[in-house]
Amino acid sequence: MVEFYRQLSQTRDNAQSLRQAMLKTREQYPHPRNWAAFTLVGLPDSPPR
Repeated sequence: MVEFYRQLSQTRDNAQSLRQAMLKTREQYPHPRNWAAFTLVGLPDSPPR
């Protein structure tokens, strides 16, 4: 989650931020149980309020 919000502050794009956070987590923890459960709910292109 920390990486997601770090990415979000840079890109302001929810879907891209989630993807980048998952890829970064996957580098360190390759097993899907560590990164596959994250999902984006709502509009993928609007930042949270």
